[in-house]
Amino acid sequence: MDPHTQESAHDQVILNSRDEARVTTCTLVLQAVKIPHRIEQTNDGLQILVPDRLREAALYELVTYDQENRNWPPPPIQPDEDFTPLLQPPTLLLIGGLMLFSSITGPWDGSSIWFLAGSGDSNAILNQGQWWRLLTPLTLHADAVHLLGNCLIGAVLIHALCRLTGNGLGLFALLLVGVCGNLLNVLWHGPGHHFVGFSTAVFGIIGMLSSMGHKQRQQRTGQHLLIPLMSGAALLAMLGSSGENTDFGAHLAGLIVGLMAGWFLDRKPLSLLKHSFWFQALLFTLTCTLVVSSWHAALKAATYQ
Repeated sequence: MDPHTQESAHDQVILNSRDEARVTTCTLVLQAVKIPHRIEQTNDGLQILVPDRLREAALYELVTYDQENRNWPPPPIQPDEDFTPLLQPPTLLLIGGLMLFSSITGPWDGSSIWFLAGSGDSNAILNQGQWWRLLTPLTLHADAVHLLGNCLIGAVLIHALCRLTGNGLGLFALLLVGVCGNLLNVLWHGPGHHFVGFSTAVFGIIGMLSSMGHKQRQQRTGQHLLIPLMSGAALLAMLGSSGENTDFGAHLAGLIVGLMAGWFLDRKPLSLLKHSFWFQALLFTLTCTLVVSSWHAALKAATYQ
């Protein structure tokens, strides 16, 4: 309230409220535009009064302030966005499984039944219908350095993804992105391309984490829409574009598919279904079944060759 304001019988009431915070806010608005006013306590609450000649100006300032701050503060996070997984991410189990399996298969060996049956072979995929070769290469590694790099980076990323999506949905999305990334890479290279490694899925996770949560951003300008793509491209440049045996196409394909998958993971009904224990359990079981079935098909086909 302006300390120099004097009471007048011609002052007009512009606000009558029991909400002290509302009265204080309106007082600050009037002070900012230098409109003299005073506050009175009544049986019905607090009143703000202004000189009769300034009544319209005062009302205009308060209405304008309300319109400009209509959506502030922002609404709290809705329950379907406030998600905590029922179980801790199986990060150690998954990474430990990859390392254990690698100790069984050994490094790249053209005569090994594991690499003969399960390595990525674009000719076998495109011309012989050996679909399992899109999945089984994710569990094979060329050497210990290849394995260690994927496990160290993958452990952090898998843990973060499963914290956001839940274990079943996260692992199924990881597997699906890895398979689709390998398929995109195969179509790109055509017959004659061979590959192994978990890195396609690793860059798929990078893509998913880069684009997930984008729908919560209030502004949808061109700059905001490019943020996920720029983040993923920076990580691709740092981690997946150099090295003698680096499959840049697989990394790029994984990143592209992951960016799209992250967008879908934020959409309903997935953002709601991830709260369901049975939905998570179903996808976890389906993920394990697909891995086992792919290797069963691979070894069975290799036996009859």
